[in-house]
Amino acid sequence: MTSKIQKFIAGTDFSNALKITIAAVSPVLLFSYLDNFHIGFTIALGAFFTFPSDIPSNLKHKIKGLLVTSLIIAGVNLIINLCYPYPWLFYPVLIALIFNVSMILVYGQRATMVSFSALLSLSLAFAHLNSGWEMLQYSGLLFAGGLFYTLISVIFFHIKPNHYVELQMAECIRLTSKYLKLRGDLWELNSNRKAITKKQLHFQVELNTIHENIREVLITNRTKSGSSGQNRKMLLSFITLVEIMELAISTSFDHNKLHQKFDVYPKALETYQNLAYNLAKSLKLLSKSIIERKPYESEHNLIEDLHQFEITIGNYKKELKADSSSEEVLMLITMLHYAEKQVEKIKTLERAYTVNINSGDLKGRDKDIEKFIKPQYYPLSTLVENFSFSSTVFRHSLRITITILLGYMIGKVLPLENVYWIILTIVVIMKQGFGLTNERTYHRIFGTLAGGIIAFGILSVVHDSYVISTLAIIAMLLGFSFNPTNYKIGATFITIYVILIYGVLSPDNGNVIEYRILDTFVGAVLCLLANYFLWPSWEFLSLPVYIQDAIEANRNYLKQISILYNQKGDVPTEYRLARKQAFIEIGNLMASFQRMLQEPKSKQSKLPQVYKLTVLNHSLLSSIASLGTYIQSHKTTEASKAFNVVVDKVIENLEFAMNTLSNPDSKIAASNEDLNQRLTELKNIRAKELKQIKLIDEEEYQIKMQEAQLVIEQLIWLTSLSENIVKTTQLLMAVKKESH
Repeated sequence: MTSKIQKFIAGTDFSNALKITIAAVSPVLLFSYLDNFHIGFTIALGAFFTFPSDIPSNLKHKIKGLLVTSLIIAGVNLIINLCYPYPWLFYPVLIALIFNVSMILVYGQRATMVSFSALLSLSLAFAHLNSGWEMLQYSGLLFAGGLFYTLISVIFFHIKPNHYVELQMAECIRLTSKYLKLRGDLWELNSNRKAITKKQLHFQVELNTIHENIREVLITNRTKSGSSGQNRKMLLSFITLVEIMELAISTSFDHNKLHQKFDVYPKALETYQNLAYNLAKSLKLLSKSIIERKPYESEHNLIEDLHQFEITIGNYKKELKADSSSEEVLMLITMLHYAEKQVEKIKTLERAYTVNINSGDLKGRDKDIEKFIKPQYYPLSTLVENFSFSSTVFRHSLRITITILLGYMIGKVLPLENVYWIILTIVVIMKQGFGLTNERTYHRIFGTLAGGIIAFGILSVVHDSYVISTLAIIAMLLGFSFNPTNYKIGATFITIYVILIYGVLSPDNGNVIEYRILDTFVGAVLCLLANYFLWPSWEFLSLPVYIQDAIEANRNYLKQISILYNQKGDVPTEYRLARKQAFIEIGNLMASFQRMLQEPKSKQSKLPQVYKLTVLNHSLLSSIASLGTYIQSHKTTEASKAFNVVVDKVIENLEFAMNTLSNPDSKIAASNEDLNQRLTELKNIRAKELKQIKLIDEEEYQIKMQEAQLVIEQLIWLTSLSENIVKTTQLLMAVKKESH
């Protein structure tokens, strides 16, 4: 329990909550002491509005982002106050303001949070409508609050400049450990492999996001401030973690086949499973030591585990009189080589946290690393391109604009005292996707009801304003801490905070709190209805794009592997970029599929085809990565013409699948006769190698056999997968045409 509390307090969510709590509470306390509570409260609101846009980045981008947000929230408030007295002007300006602020979502994560901050400011502008000099003063105080929060954020950044990336790295190591643990679970004889694979896909989506977060901060910091010892350590750790995941994804085993093969000698698989579990345990221990800020000490002798597995392979060959070229022995050797490479990478990761790292330790793996992040660029053309109903952002902008207007008009027509609370609920709940909005709606309602019950219970027992204020601050801190990861709990604490604050400011006004609950319910219902009926962003509408991007990324990755296999030499930057993009796009496709599962059953009509294409693309990535990993880590023979013909055919299949997604009537050129001939030619390679057994020594023979087996098997598998992708894509588009 104590360790969990320590982990929670050391986390970035708690740190961020502490920043906004200090920035919001300090001005209230100071100006309350000076008998100017309203000034302090307005500054606190400015800090509160600015806080969402404080996303992880280098210091320069952080300051720029927070200053722009501060200007926008002050500007939005001023515009609302200026136009409000003139209905003929107010409504068109309000519509344009909501729509345009929502449209900036097209520019990525930071713009999304700036948009959210602006909409928060807009919603609460209706709670404090001013005129004349007062509205300028109020907007100025909001801007001052934004500046004050920026100052607090910069101070926190300088106190712990690497805090975020360290914790993200620890989380990345922890999730990678869980992924490797699941690989170990697959070796159980009667394991539920489908359920385990589903969990693995979920972790891959999470890891994909964390990799992007770390990459953005780490590489940007290196580009801006050079290569420090800390930066080299983090960079080496991150590159190694990406390689561990690539190696894990690229090395898959047919567990059913292996259990059948080694039914007479189960110790082989038991020994390997123990090794697989210890790989995961080593990473878990390292993650724990980073979070607890303790020196890392390995508890598992991975080298000894490898040695035990080698002994087991030797004993198997001896007891069953198995030949070194037998399929069973080659399978065990493949498993051993995978484990050796993972142990090597885990040892590199452990060394990064136990000794000083110099530039030589990176071994050139950081070459052209700045190319792995997208530049901060906001062209007007991106905004213009999204002014179309095919854009989910455009549809979301229209939806939220209409919903806020409806909420505003309902609040005006019905006897509700707090129109702004309806708008605030809509802004907080409504997201682009139906599933997320639906989930947040129920969590918000639960949090409001639960928080209301708890807060009223506190107010009925506690009457001391200082105690209530202290509890409100604690509730605020916990609310912002839980909000990013557990919205239900976060909403509960935020509701407690709001009600306790009203309990201090207006102890006899219980109606206000009742209206808050009613307003929340009205806003939540409007969100649900709008997301279902107003140009809903059903996932099946955008899934063809995700599928096409995934297929294209896999194709580009395969092309780079083919180039490397033909030309040999060092791994080029283009190869690593193609690999990165393939992992990202497969992660995006899997995330899209998961969102689809959250939507109503009636909107999942193409679910079987989508699921199959998701799995096929993931399997394709695994097979391509397997080929790439082998080529990088082994000295390979010259690529044959047959190899290139088969690869070209796979690429042709993938390109046809991409064309089918945009043009369902596409026709593929038939060239299977030549392909079948080349596959037969490749299969004959192994037979030729067998005839040469007496001409080369045992070690060289084993190396050539392993290359022949792996390359041939992967090419056959790639061909089969690409053909299945073509068939499933055609079926998907046929179903789509029928549904229209």
